Amino acid sequence: MDNRTIAVSDCDHLNMNEEEKVCQNNGLNLKLFQCRTEDDLIRELNGYTAVINQYAPFTERVFAALPDLKFLVRYGVGMNNVDIGAATRHGVAVSNVPDYGVQEVASHAFAMMMALTRRITQMDASVKSGRWDYSEGIPIFRFREQTVGIVGLGRIGHCFAQLVQPLGCRILAYDLRPERVNLDFVQKADFDTLISESDVISIHSNLETSSNLFNRDVLGRMKKTAYLINVSRGGIIDEDALADALNAGNLAGAGIDVVQTEPLPAESPLRNARNIILSPHIAWYSEQSSLDLKTKAAEEAARFLLGKPLHYQLNQL
Repeated sequence: MDNRTIAVSDCDHLNMNEEEKVCQNNGLNLKLFQCRTEDDLIRELNGYTAVINQYAPFTERVFAALPDLKFLVRYGVGMNNVDIGAATRHGVAVSNVPDYGVQEVASHAFAMMMALTRRITQMDASVKSGRWDYSEGIPIFRFREQTVGIVGLGRIGHCFAQLVQPLGCRILAYDLRPERVNLDFVQKADFDTLISESDVISIHSNLETSSNLFNRDVLGRMKKTAYLINVSRGGIIDEDALADALNAGNLAGAGIDVVQTEPLPAESPLRNARNIILSPHIAWYSEQSSLDLKTKAAEEAARFLLGKPLHYQLNQL
């Protein structure tokens, strides 16, 4: 059992500078692997106690095959590639890094909202093609007369709401934990009300509780003039249904940073959908948030190996 080395199961970052710095400051070692499958994890991580993970699948089979593993921290917020229940059954503490890119993700959603509602990308393409006709961008509506709906009012949802507030919009929020809707300028709403009354809907919930939440039926109950933004997790929106709604004119537009299969497949109907802005899962990124993510993940692993209290533990052992 190696209690002095932080193993990284997989990582696509450009370097390990921040992780190595944390290890040096704490008298620990760092070992990077590039595991992709369950078999890779079982073969490479045997004997390691603490692991940082990005995408590789930590399943019941993996936890059962790695009896020395006692701690796992994931780069990022979402945990859909980690079976937390299995980890708990096998005595593995699990953490994430929930607070590294809050402003970045909220700002990306806000930027998409502004670009969509003011028809920025549509008008840019029109002018570059040789036309000069503002009527191609109408209708555009005054923000003070619009309703913005937020699905999930955690850290990022709160930050997004605070960015929207100065525009004077009515702001609705739906959360499975109603007590989190605690901003005095945000109205608590049930999901059906938010869906039917919002002119913009921004998704800030997790995949575990929101898988396929925006299905064909829900999309069909949104306003035809509404915009849908997802900077949270792929799999929350039925992508085929979204493309159909956009192409039929049943939604005004969408801003999508995350998709169910990443990279976005060449055959995805979203690529050619009407009035859609696509970005490659970049909402989390800034120079500062990248450094924070890597540092905080490594520090959490170091805390475990050094017997210090964890900051972000998700399960109880």
